Amino acid sequence: MTAHTASSGFSAQPVLVGEKALLRPFSPDDAPRMIAILDDPEVRRFTFEPSSELTPELVRAWYASRHTQDDRLDLAVTDRVTGELVGEVVLNEWSPAERSCGFRTLIAAAGRGRGLGTEATRLVVGHAFESLGLRRVSLEVYSTNHRALRVYRKVGFREVGVRTRAQLREGVWNDETLMAVTADEWAVHRGRP
Repeated sequence: MTAHTASSGFSAQPVLVGEKALLRPFSPDDAPRMIAILDDPEVRRFTFEPSSELTPELVRAWYASRHTQDDRLDLAVTDRVTGELVGEVVLNEWSPAERSCGFRTLIAAAGRGRGLGTEATRLVVGHAFESLGLRRVSLEVYSTNHRALRVYRKVGFREVGVRTRAQLREGVWNDETLMAVTADEWAVHRGRP
């Protein structure tokens, strides 16, 4: 892992390597694959506002600009065996004063059920604590996203609250589960509680 501190923001774009997953900076060439990933029904159901219009131009511009952001870190998740881009992990909502940030991820159908999302989460959260010196990483997840909840618990996130009826989706109000893991907790289990 790259050694630097969060005081420099997230401007450094590391490559993080696990047994199954490789996390790397996005390139403009990733846009076509990300367009397909973002069109996945499960990704759309749990990631975007129902009315979000994702045009190819918007997606291309978004991923082409990821390396210029110093307040967030967006990394492509690739399958180490095939090299296929299967999703993304993001550290965002960085608070320098609190040494904390948010986390989110999305994994395409091609990457699900094989441990890629779990390993990618461990890699980037480990980077947040061990390389960036952050104190806390938190996230929000729909309470109906059972796959994501399992991954986050497996990696050491714990539930810290619930926002009831937080999001209206397809005529149904959904709760959001708030989760977090601290540097002290991570130091004990390194993502394997």
